[in-house]
Amino acid sequence: DVSIAQSNSYSVRKGPELHPTHPENRSRMKINYRFSNLCGVVYKQGTVEFTPDGNSLLSPVGNRITVFDLVNHSSHTLPFETRKDITRLAVSPDGVLLLVVDEDGHATLVNLIKRVVLAAFNFKEKVYAISFSPNGKYFAVNHGKLIHIWKTPGVQKEFAPFVFHREIPGHFDRVTCIEWSDDSRWILSGSRDLTVQLHPAKLAKKTGGPTDKGARPFTLAGHKDYVVRAMFGKQATTVYTVSKDGALFVWKWEPAEPTSEAKKRKTSEDGNDSGDGSDSEDDTPVSTDIFMNKGYRWRLQARHYFNQNSKVHSARFHKASNLLVIGFANGIFGLYDLSMGELTNIQKLSISRSKINACAINRTGEWLAFAASRHGQLLVWEWQSERYVLKQQGHFDSLNCVSYSAEGQYIATGGQDGKLKIWNASNGFCFITFSDHTAAVTGAVFTAKGQSVVSSSLDGTVRAFDLVRYRNFRTFTSPTPTQFSCVAVDPSGEIVAAGSTSDFSVYVWSMATGRLLDILEGHEGPVTSLKFSPQNPQLASGSWDKTVKIWEVYSGSKAATETLQNASDITCVTYRPDGAQICVATLDGQLQFWDALEGNLVATIDGRKDIMGGRGANDARTAKNNAQSKYFTSVTYSADGRCVIACGNSRFVCLYEVENKILLKKFQISHNRSIEGILDYLDSRDEHLADLENYSDSEEDDEATENTLKRVETLPGVRSGIFSKRRSTLRIRSTGVCFAPSGRQWALSSSVGLLIYSLDEDMIFDPYMLDVDVTPDNIIATLENGEHLKALVMSLRLNEVALISKVLHAVPFSEIKLISSQLHATYLQRLLSFLAEDFDKSPHLEFHLLWVLHLMTFHGTFIKEHGTVMSSTLRNLQKNLLRHQNDLSTLCDENQYLLDYLNIAGQKQREFIPSLAELEDAAGVVEQNDDSRSSKKRRRGEDDS
Repeated sequence: DVSIAQSNSYSVRKGPELHPTHPENRSRMKINYRFSNLCGVVYKQGTVEFTPDGNSLLSPVGNRITVFDLVNHSSHTLPFETRKDITRLAVSPDGVLLLVVDEDGHATLVNLIKRVVLAAFNFKEKVYAISFSPNGKYFAVNHGKLIHIWKTPGVQKEFAPFVFHREIPGHFDRVTCIEWSDDSRWILSGSRDLTVQLHPAKLAKKTGGPTDKGARPFTLAGHKDYVVRAMFGKQATTVYTVSKDGALFVWKWEPAEPTSEAKKRKTSEDGNDSGDGSDSEDDTPVSTDIFMNKGYRWRLQARHYFNQNSKVHSARFHKASNLLVIGFANGIFGLYDLSMGELTNIQKLSISRSKINACAINRTGEWLAFAASRHGQLLVWEWQSERYVLKQQGHFDSLNCVSYSAEGQYIATGGQDGKLKIWNASNGFCFITFSDHTAAVTGAVFTAKGQSVVSSSLDGTVRAFDLVRYRNFRTFTSPTPTQFSCVAVDPSGEIVAAGSTSDFSVYVWSMATGRLLDILEGHEGPVTSLKFSPQNPQLASGSWDKTVKIWEVYSGSKAATETLQNASDITCVTYRPDGAQICVATLDGQLQFWDALEGNLVATIDGRKDIMGGRGANDARTAKNNAQSKYFTSVTYSADGRCVIACGNSRFVCLYEVENKILLKKFQISHNRSIEGILDYLDSRDEHLADLENYSDSEEDDEATENTLKRVETLPGVRSGIFSKRRSTLRIRSTGVCFAPSGRQWALSSSVGLLIYSLDEDMIFDPYMLDVDVTPDNIIATLENGEHLKALVMSLRLNEVALISKVLHAVPFSEIKLISSQLHATYLQRLLSFLAEDFDKSPHLEFHLLWVLHLMTFHGTFIKEHGTVMSSTLRNLQKNLLRHQNDLSTLCDENQYLLDYLNIAGQKQREFIPSLAELEDAAGVVEQNDDSRSSKKRRRGEDDS
């Protein structure tokens, strides 16, 4: 900690110590970055569920869970990971507990409100169905062909939270679905043995509830394909079952009548059936005690068929509104009404080109959620208004590049699928997708103003996209066909450069005209990286020929002004924010730092041991001897230029401090064992299982897996599968990393998606140059004594938002100018950041404008010298000021138009309103006319008489 007197002493110094990030002048850079959100992928496999309130949707994304808030239009990823990809999840009826199960049957119990993992458990079997009881005291899970009932754990951490209750046998094949009755006394289950069984849960032994003594299970058979979903109707005496071949069976619990009486009743029903809905269910609740009546039996009341010529992959039923949702293999979903006793199709819509793996209905029955695994689609449809509430789709394949916009609000990602997506960094949603490229996108970068983004691709084009009109407004091509591996845009946004992998050249275009300005030749290998200097008119290019060349693009010279020779191939080149240093990543795992002005090697960091790790199932070498993961593929500087962060073909991301050449922190981006390269040592007992699972697209395609295994067995000499099949397990790797301009966030494009790490936003207490005298009580006392400058400095050092707001708004108007002139530049950025954020919350617009005006007036020189560090704060402030200006301009224009209209309307009205004399003359004329009429009537009366 440094006192105020010591911090004031650096204001008279010269040189680099004037920089506010100097170790003597501010606390060390925070490195406690934590995982914040997962973008790039919105759904991978498994089930999706709505929260009990119906406002949020839970989606499994690999071994993580992403929560989409449909009301506030935001998303966040829960801060925990499972061992492997999640396949099933269930939410307790009160919305507190979340139970997720991965591919191997390992379960994780999570407190959904606090986002804390409570317990972990191994079911020792692959789970295909799991469901909480409506009373929340139990949950049922399948164990192969058996059903296990467990007691629901508490919301606090316990030593052994999972307590087994009982086991329910009966099926002859794997259980596919489980559903509870409303009173939690009966369990309905479907199986691959083509039957549906109704079992008594028998929970009353220890709970003291109604007795289930004498209850017996029931079997409902008749389907020709395995049961996808079995559901209770609005009344427990009605059961709906859906099979994979598109058949819907309706079962009724009715008295067991003699055959003759049944025929008579059937004949009378057929005669009286007029389609008036007489078969619809009554809303009066029926107790499940009726299932103990031995004089009743289950009768198949009706068979319905969807007639889609496609298999059924998912189904959900909403009891309150009698709505049935079906997801088909051809990407079509159907919404059906069962309230009238018939299958009435309400809607049918094609929403995907692949099968719908999961569907869900929210509590009110208004929103329908659908998920398609093959194309990574997640949609929420409001069927009454026929519009999308949520429509998100991730990249089909792995991500290749990532870039932040100038203000840090947007993130651009390019994928192997040829798509360029723009994500909102605050809410995690993709709001625009550009599909103009026909091959993989290799690079993406925003312009300085943030109104456009430029991308390069292997299709031989470089495209510029407008983020205002959302269109491709410029396409740059080369004279001869080539493939571009990287792209860069100069700070002014007028020059675009792209590196080629075929002719080893760097192409330079004009952004305004799209004309090719120059072709820079000199490299003897593929160009892998390009970067413009933020301050100097230079372009740095790295290549596989082990050189980094510095080009003077604006001078018109085609020869490189300087060549930096390295010992290995170049994988990435980047400039420090002040343009004085270049960081080069090489193929031998080193980070080399060069002086950009002198061309001298300043420092070298050997990161091979830091980034190495991970062995794939087919790797012949161990993780220690595998050179594939021992080098960095992307590197970038932090916002203050003190640190660099680098990633590569590994599960690690390394953060280094440049000055001391030390590793500050190493981040492991994933612990998902479904991805190769996570483990350093492999277990040979699991290799054959991994080989067999690679042939199945999902956990439900067991038939395709069995057929594949039969073909494998018929091939002589093949032990590990059919090598002609182009399927391989996903391998962990990182392709790009980028710091946000504010320095509080960085994004990583990897094979698992777009990972966003940020400083712990939950920390309210974030002090700056704190000492024992800076307390909330002392700040309030200082403010009451009228020492506004001292109170403001103390509140900025304590850095509590509520306290800063109270002190700032207590400053009189007359003292704003004086306090702004006396405020030390150390606290300038914090105060401007607070003013920028408070613009949206406070109604005191003039008050904030006075602060900004005087701070800019007295500290303009300091802001200009340290514009790189304060750029994000200034952009945020400018954005809020422009927004208020636009709002006020619009309001003034509307008021001006309204006043003009009222003025013109008043003039028109005055023209048509007569004066008082005119009204009196008109009244006299009317009286004379009345007198004349009355005299005429008298004369007529006299004549008649």
